[in-house]
Amino acid sequence: MPPQELHIPFTPEVAELVGIDGTSALVDGALGTGGPRVLFAHGAGAPKDSAFMAGMARRWSEAGALVVRFDYPYMERARREGRRRPPDRAPKLVAAHRDVLRAVRERCDAADARWFLAGKSMGARMSTLLLSEDADLDVAGAVLLGYPLHPAKKPESLRSEHFDRLVTPTLFVSGTRDPLCDLDLFERERTSIAGPHELFVVDGGDHDLAVPKRSGRTHDDVLDEVARESLRFMEPVR
Repeated sequence: MPPQELHIPFTPEVAELVGIDGTSALVDGALGTGGPRVLFAHGAGAPKDSAFMAGMARRWSEAGALVVRFDYPYMERARREGRRRPPDRAPKLVAAHRDVLRAVRERCDAADARWFLAGKSMGARMSTLLLSEDADLDVAGAVLLGYPLHPAKKPESLRSEHFDRLVTPTLFVSGTRDPLCDLDLFERERTSIAGPHELFVVDGGDHDLAVPKRSGRTHDDVLDEVARESLRFMEPVR
Protein backbone atom coordinates (compact mmCIF):
# COMPACT_ATOMS: atom_id res chain seq x y z
CA MET A 1 0.00 0.00 0.00
CA PRO A 2 1.48 3.38 -0.96
CA PRO A 3 2.03 5.88 1.85
CA GLN A 4 -0.74 8.33 2.62
CA GLU A 5 -0.04 12.05 2.42
CA LEU A 6 -0.80 14.10 5.50
CA HIS A 7 -0.71 17.86 6.16
CA ILE A 8 0.31 18.79 9.68
CA PRO A 9 -0.63 22.34 10.77
CA PHE A 10 1.57 23.97 13.37
CA THR A 11 0.18 25.76 16.38
CA PRO A 12 0.25 29.56 15.97
CA GLU A 13 3.21 29.85 18.33
CA VAL A 14 5.32 27.32 16.43
CA ALA A 15 4.23 28.69 13.06
CA GLU A 16 5.46 32.14 14.09
CA LEU A 17 8.75 30.70 15.34
CA VAL A 18 9.56 28.62 12.24
CA GLY A 19 8.02 30.93 9.63
CA ILE A 20 5.63 28.44 8.01
CA ASP A 21 2.07 27.34 8.75
CA GLY A 22 2.66 23.60 8.76
CA THR A 23 4.45 20.75 7.09
CA SER A 24 3.81 17.58 5.11
CA ALA A 25 4.11 13.97 6.19
CA LEU A 26 3.80 10.48 4.77
CA VAL A 27 2.08 7.69 6.67
CA ASP A 28 3.17 4.10 6.06
CA GLY A 29 0.96 1.35 7.44
CA ALA A 30 -2.66 1.11 8.51
CA LEU A 31 -4.18 3.02 11.42
CA GLY A 32 -5.75 -0.16 12.74
CA THR A 33 -2.43 -1.87 13.32
CA GLY A 34 -1.64 -2.89 16.86
CA GLY A 35 2.09 -2.48 16.35
CA PRO A 36 4.35 0.37 17.40
CA ARG A 37 3.87 3.89 16.10
CA VAL A 38 7.04 5.56 14.82
CA LEU A 39 7.63 9.26 14.17
CA PHE A 40 10.55 9.26 11.72
CA ALA A 41 12.69 12.40 11.25
CA HIS A 42 15.02 12.96 8.29
CA GLY A 43 18.64 14.08 8.10
CA ALA A 44 19.95 17.50 7.11
CA GLY A 45 20.11 17.02 3.35
CA ALA A 46 17.58 14.32 2.45
CA PRO A 47 13.82 14.79 2.96
CA LYS A 48 11.15 12.43 4.22
CA ASP A 49 10.74 10.74 0.82
CA SER A 50 14.42 9.94 0.27
CA ALA A 51 15.29 6.35 -0.60
CA PHE A 52 16.71 5.70 2.89
CA MET A 53 13.66 7.08 4.69
CA ALA A 54 11.23 5.29 2.40
CA GLY A 55 13.14 2.03 2.67
CA MET A 56 13.19 1.96 6.46
CA ALA A 57 9.55 3.07 6.70
CA ARG A 58 8.50 0.29 4.32
CA ARG A 59 10.36 -2.34 6.31
CA TRP A 60 8.88 -1.21 9.62
CA SER A 61 5.33 -0.89 8.27
CA GLU A 62 5.44 -4.29 6.57
CA ALA A 63 6.24 -5.73 10.00
CA GLY A 64 3.16 -4.09 11.52
CA ALA A 65 4.33 -0.64 12.60
CA LEU A 66 2.60 2.62 11.72
CA VAL A 67 5.30 5.05 10.52
CA VAL A 68 4.90 8.80 10.09
CA ARG A 69 7.81 10.50 8.32
CA PHE A 70 7.74 14.28 8.15
CA ASP A 71 9.70 17.22 6.79
CA TYR A 72 11.23 19.80 9.10
CA PRO A 73 10.04 23.36 8.32
CA TYR A 74 13.13 24.37 6.30
CA MET A 75 12.72 21.29 4.10
CA GLU A 76 9.02 22.00 3.62
CA ARG A 77 9.85 25.57 2.61
CA ALA A 78 12.49 24.31 0.20
CA ARG A 79 9.93 22.00 -1.38
CA ARG A 80 7.38 24.80 -1.76
CA GLU A 81 9.92 27.29 -3.09
CA GLY A 82 11.74 24.84 -5.35
CA ARG A 83 15.18 25.61 -3.96
CA ARG A 84 17.53 24.23 -1.33
CA ARG A 85 17.60 25.76 2.12
CA PRO A 86 19.99 25.15 5.03
CA PRO A 87 18.63 23.54 8.18
CA ASP A 88 17.23 25.77 10.90
CA ARG A 89 18.95 26.04 14.26
CA ALA A 90 18.20 23.35 16.83
CA PRO A 91 15.58 25.30 18.86
CA LYS A 92 13.36 25.69 15.78
CA LEU A 93 13.85 22.08 14.73
CA VAL A 94 13.03 20.77 18.20
CA ALA A 95 9.95 23.00 18.50
CA ALA A 96 8.65 21.75 15.15
CA HIS A 97 9.46 18.15 16.07
CA ARG A 98 7.51 18.46 19.32
CA ASP A 99 4.53 20.01 17.51
CA VAL A 100 4.50 17.30 14.85
CA LEU A 101 4.48 14.65 17.58
CA ARG A 102 1.51 16.37 19.20
CA ALA A 103 -0.39 16.55 15.91
CA VAL A 104 0.21 12.97 14.78
CA ARG A 105 -0.75 11.61 18.19
CA GLU A 106 -4.06 13.43 17.89
CA ARG A 107 -4.69 11.80 14.50
CA CYS A 108 -3.01 8.41 14.78
CA ASP A 109 -3.14 7.54 18.47
CA ALA A 110 -4.86 4.60 20.13
CA ALA A 111 -5.47 3.71 23.75
CA ASP A 112 -2.59 1.25 23.91
CA ALA A 113 -0.31 2.83 21.30
CA ARG A 114 3.42 2.76 22.00
CA TRP A 115 5.16 5.70 20.30
CA PHE A 116 8.82 5.73 19.29
CA LEU A 117 10.94 8.55 17.92
CA ALA A 118 13.20 7.48 15.06
CA GLY A 119 15.67 9.65 13.23
CA LYS A 120 18.36 9.62 10.60
CA SER A 121 21.47 11.68 11.42
CA MET A 122 20.23 15.19 12.25
CA GLY A 123 16.77 13.77 12.91
CA ALA A 124 18.34 11.36 15.38
CA ARG A 125 20.03 14.20 17.23
CA MET A 126 16.85 16.30 17.32
CA SER A 127 14.98 13.30 18.71
CA THR A 128 17.44 13.07 21.60
CA LEU A 129 17.33 16.82 22.22
CA LEU A 130 13.54 16.71 22.36
CA LEU A 131 13.58 13.78 24.77
CA SER A 132 16.24 15.39 26.95
CA GLU A 133 14.17 18.57 27.21
CA ASP A 134 10.85 16.91 27.97
CA ALA A 135 10.88 13.61 29.86
CA ASP A 136 7.05 13.64 30.07
CA LEU A 137 6.41 13.00 26.38
CA ASP A 138 5.22 9.42 27.04
CA VAL A 139 7.52 7.99 24.36
CA ALA A 140 8.47 4.34 24.69
CA GLY A 141 11.88 4.64 23.06
CA ALA A 142 14.08 6.11 20.34
CA VAL A 143 15.78 4.52 17.33
CA LEU A 144 18.75 6.60 16.18
CA LEU A 145 20.23 5.76 12.78
CA GLY A 146 23.64 7.31 12.18
CA TYR A 147 23.71 9.59 15.22
CA PRO A 148 26.07 12.50 14.32
CA LEU A 149 28.28 12.52 17.41
CA HIS A 150 30.56 15.14 15.85
CA PRO A 151 31.10 16.90 12.50
CA ALA A 152 33.27 15.11 9.96
CA LYS A 153 36.98 15.52 10.81
CA LYS A 154 36.09 17.44 14.00
CA PRO A 155 35.93 14.80 16.73
CA GLU A 156 36.59 17.45 19.36
CA SER A 157 33.20 19.10 18.64
CA LEU A 158 31.03 16.57 20.43
CA ARG A 159 27.23 16.59 20.34
CA SER A 160 26.72 14.73 23.59
CA GLU A 161 26.26 17.51 26.13
CA HIS A 162 22.65 16.44 26.74
CA PHE A 163 23.28 12.71 27.15
CA ASP A 164 23.02 12.94 30.94
CA ARG A 165 19.39 14.07 30.52
CA LEU A 166 18.45 11.30 28.09
CA VAL A 167 16.39 8.83 30.14
CA THR A 168 14.21 7.26 27.42
CA PRO A 169 15.30 3.77 26.26
CA THR A 170 17.38 4.27 23.14
CA LEU A 171 18.86 2.19 20.33
CA PHE A 172 21.84 3.69 18.50
CA VAL A 173 22.70 2.21 15.08
CA SER A 174 26.10 3.24 13.72
CA GLY A 175 28.56 2.05 11.10
CA THR A 176 32.25 1.45 11.69
CA ARG A 177 33.12 3.78 8.77
CA ASP A 178 30.85 6.65 9.79
CA PRO A 179 32.91 9.88 9.65
CA LEU A 180 30.39 11.57 11.95
CA CYS A 181 30.63 9.04 14.77
CA ASP A 182 33.96 7.74 15.98
CA LEU A 183 32.88 4.61 17.83
CA ASP A 184 35.72 4.80 20.34
CA LEU A 185 34.53 8.29 21.26
CA PHE A 186 30.95 7.10 21.38
CA GLU A 187 31.88 4.33 23.81
CA ARG A 188 33.35 6.99 26.07
CA GLU A 189 30.46 9.42 25.74
CA ARG A 190 27.71 6.83 26.16
CA THR A 191 28.74 6.34 29.79
CA SER A 192 26.98 9.63 30.57
CA ILE A 193 23.62 8.55 29.09
CA ALA A 194 21.12 8.53 31.94
CA GLY A 195 18.71 5.90 30.63
CA PRO A 196 18.94 2.38 29.20
CA HIS A 197 20.51 2.24 25.77
CA GLU A 198 21.95 -0.15 23.22
CA LEU A 199 24.41 0.16 20.35
CA PHE A 200 24.02 -1.90 17.18
CA VAL A 201 27.14 -1.68 15.03
CA VAL A 202 27.06 -2.17 11.25
CA ASP A 203 30.45 -3.58 10.33
CA GLY A 204 31.81 -1.56 7.41
CA GLY A 205 28.83 0.79 7.41
CA ASP A 206 29.20 4.47 6.49
CA HIS A 207 26.95 7.33 7.61
CA ASP A 208 24.10 5.91 5.50
CA LEU A 209 24.88 2.39 6.76
CA ALA A 210 26.09 1.40 3.29
CA VAL A 211 28.87 -1.20 3.18
CA PRO A 212 31.62 -1.86 0.60
CA LYS A 213 30.84 -4.31 -2.21
CA ARG A 214 33.67 -6.52 -1.03
CA SER A 215 31.69 -7.23 2.14
CA GLY A 216 29.38 -9.47 0.14
CA ARG A 217 26.34 -7.61 1.48
CA THR A 218 24.09 -5.11 -0.27
CA HIS A 219 22.63 -1.97 1.27
CA ASP A 220 19.26 -3.73 1.26
CA ASP A 221 20.78 -6.59 3.24
CA VAL A 222 22.03 -4.13 5.85
CA LEU A 223 18.74 -2.23 6.09
CA ASP A 224 16.89 -5.54 6.48
CA GLU A 225 19.19 -6.33 9.40
CA VAL A 226 18.74 -2.87 10.92
CA ALA A 227 14.97 -3.17 10.58
CA ARG A 228 14.95 -6.52 12.37
CA GLU A 229 17.12 -5.19 15.18
CA SER A 230 15.04 -2.03 15.64
CA LEU A 231 11.77 -3.98 15.56
CA ARG A 232 13.16 -6.25 18.28
CA PHE A 233 13.99 -3.14 20.30
CA MET A 234 10.45 -1.80 19.82
CA GLU A 235 8.77 -4.98 21.06
CA PRO A 236 7.03 -4.47 24.42
CA VAL A 237 8.75 -5.96 27.44
CA ARG A 238 6.69 -8.91 28.64
